[in-house]
Amino acid sequence: MEFRCRLGTDGGEILEELHTSESEADLRQHLEGQGLYILSLQRRGFSSWLKVPFRYSTRIRTREFLVFNQELATLLGAGLPLVQSLDILRDKVDGGALKALLDDVYIRVRAGSALSEAFEAQGKPVSGVYTASLLAGEKSDGLEEVLRRYVSYVRVITALKRKSVSALVYPVVLLGLSLIVVAIIVLRVVPQFEGFYQGFGRELPLVTQLIVSFSGFLRSQFWLFALGTGGLGAIGWHWTRRPGRQALLDKWLLAVPAMGAIARRFATSQLSRTLSVLLGGGIPLVDSIEVASKALGNRYYGEELLVVGQRVREGQAFARALAEREVFPSVAIKMVEVGESTGALREMLGSVADFFDEEIDTQLGRIITLIEPVLLVIMGIIIAALLVALYLPLLQLGSVLS
Repeated sequence: MEFRCRLGTDGGEILEELHTSESEADLRQHLEGQGLYILSLQRRGFSSWLKVPFRYSTRIRTREFLVFNQELATLLGAGLPLVQSLDILRDKVDGGALKALLDDVYIRVRAGSALSEAFEAQGKPVSGVYTASLLAGEKSDGLEEVLRRYVSYVRVITALKRKSVSALVYPVVLLGLSLIVVAIIVLRVVPQFEGFYQGFGRELPLVTQLIVSFSGFLRSQFWLFALGTGGLGAIGWHWTRRPGRQALLDKWLLAVPAMGAIARRFATSQLSRTLSVLLGGGIPLVDSIEVASKALGNRYYGEELLVVGQRVREGQAFARALAEREVFPSVAIKMVEVGESTGALREMLGSVADFFDEEIDTQLGRIITLIEPVLLVIMGIIIAALLVALYLPLLQLGSVLS
């Protein structure tokens, strides 16, 4: 069997080589016997045809990464050297993407690289907020504090995302169950009524004819309908992957009633909290804005923030640059203006984030309180209309006989 190997040497050099061995265990034993550090092994085969990324085939879990940073801060606070702390923590990880990443970081740091440089070299799995925070901590000799602040930041952001998703689970489940009921009526119940009505010898009401025709079309052209729907979905997904399209979708999301308001509040909260963390680490405002623009989930907000950063770089006040874009909430702009004038911008940005977190909770509660009965009423009307349309010929026949 042939394996693609990513290896580290005692000198800090990273090697990517092909090796042949009877098994992965034998190859590991052979490479370790040569004094090499195994960063990753991947058997060549079908995955290479799919062009699966070599270095990190699985995503690093947020919880695992937070635990690592929490433990690293604890070890550094206890006085252990950075290299020794990384060595202890990487040995605790049981394989996977995080193990490969930490092995690589350990090799680089032991060879003389800064921790921020080692993590920045990992690319996509590591956020710009994290590497920028590490750099600030290294410059200020406060790496432990920066790590703890980053852990707290991610926990708040993650909790807010989880709360938003959880609040929308019940309406989505309710809508899904309602659509299943409608599908059962259209695909299973309507055909039985259709066979029954064929013996009437009377013309069916228009609404009943439409439902029967629609049911017949779906049953006869089901796979064509499914393939067409899947094809449109694939085209839509491919369209969103093109440069600039994600930002356009995020801009449209902000214009959606109710949900747009929540998306705007969430983006503002994330922006404010990210800037607060970066400024707290000693990173200049202009650099903090650039890093935060790449960390925002809403790409439209991120692009607007880049323009704001350019204005600030040219000497404009941060609050005024935000106001000129006409995207950010006026409340946030006023609070930022106060923070700038009092020299407490970092603290005020944290207050902005807390304010909008509360706004999100309130808005979600209102939407959920409203959307549940509205969904029930709408789906009840649809199902009732289908049933009435099916039973309408029987009602007409009963009136004729009477």
